[in-house]
Amino acid sequence: MKLDLAPEYEAFRAEVSDTLAKNRPLAPTADDKGYKNPKRIAWQKFLIDHGLTARTIPKEYGGYGAEPDILKARIIAEEFARSRMPGPMAGQGISMLVPTLLELGTEEQKQAYIRPTIQGEMIWCQGYSEPGAGSDLAALRTSAVEDGDHYLINGSKIWTSTAKQADMIFCLVRTDPAAKKHEGITYITFPMSTPGIEVRPLVDMTGTANFNEVFFTNVRVPKSGVIFAPNKGWQVANATLTHERGMLGDPNATKARFLELVTLMKSETVNGQRLIDNPVLRDRLIKLQAEVYAMQANGLRITTSRLKGEPAGLAGLIVKLNGCDLNHEIARLAIDALGEFGILYEEGDHLRADGSWQWRYMYDLGLIIGGGTAQIQKNIIAERGLDMPREPKLAKA
Repeated sequence: MKLDLAPEYEAFRAEVSDTLAKNRPLAPTADDKGYKNPKRIAWQKFLIDHGLTARTIPKEYGGYGAEPDILKARIIAEEFARSRMPGPMAGQGISMLVPTLLELGTEEQKQAYIRPTIQGEMIWCQGYSEPGAGSDLAALRTSAVEDGDHYLINGSKIWTSTAKQADMIFCLVRTDPAAKKHEGITYITFPMSTPGIEVRPLVDMTGTANFNEVFFTNVRVPKSGVIFAPNKGWQVANATLTHERGMLGDPNATKARFLELVTLMKSETVNGQRLIDNPVLRDRLIKLQAEVYAMQANGLRITTSRLKGEPAGLAGLIVKLNGCDLNHEIARLAIDALGEFGILYEEGDHLRADGSWQWRYMYDLGLIIGGGTAQIQKNIIAERGLDMPREPKLAKA
């Protein structure tokens, strides 16, 4: 098996590496926090201008406008991981809504939303889960009743990330209550500043309100915000979920996190001994390294399928489950290796890596649930990937 890249791609890798190295001072640092941070937005625009993100998004929508080339996209991701420089912005708007709009949106919607979203100037949240419709998303009850050229929306959503900061929401609502469960659902976008929307933060175990509850009371939104077609929202929702799961299980982001762990274990000591020189910890590190390499290889398998125009199949179905679990295990080793220092976060004189490993360990538990729980992912893998029968439903009494 020959895995070497053609000279064209080796030259492209060198070009990307050189661009990142020469422009490191432009990149935001850990101190450049918050949505719409000027330095983060400037870095994002620099990356777009140089074809290092939004590479295949047409120029008329604010992208770089290059022809699709999966190998070049992979090289860019690998070089960001290798350089350990801040990557391009990601999130619900950029990573999930934009590709959905490119596939199913109208020209007017593409012109209105894609450019400000990829540039980090328009923040989005996702209105999917409800108190009675989490893993069973199609059971959602938030209603949208026609009112001329508008809908009146009533109901609530939960576990809504970035709702407090968002300018816009893409939301699933039930527009035909008489239709079958997976029908009568509409995918619609509208501003979070619309009257009748209330956001209540939900504090998780990190001590931060990373999620929110969102309540809609007679929220009047124009029908022009519907993506694809009324009552066809389930198809659109599944397109978005596919992009979400790929984002949460990004193998290059996992590799970058693993390299952080290696650096930590080489630099931190206990009783004068480097963490990496402890045979038990080193053995755990090597096992994780093997899993990271396996995840990278699975990514190559998906890349090959895309190059051939074939579905990724089982290789694509395992990405979210494997990626989120592996990220959590990397954080677990970091805090175990640091001992009592590893569990510290927020503030303190003895913090290591600003307490980020303990914070990630707790936050990643939420990502294992978000975007479809691990149990749901295993069902998907079993039924769609391995062609196993569905679990029988209990007979009604």
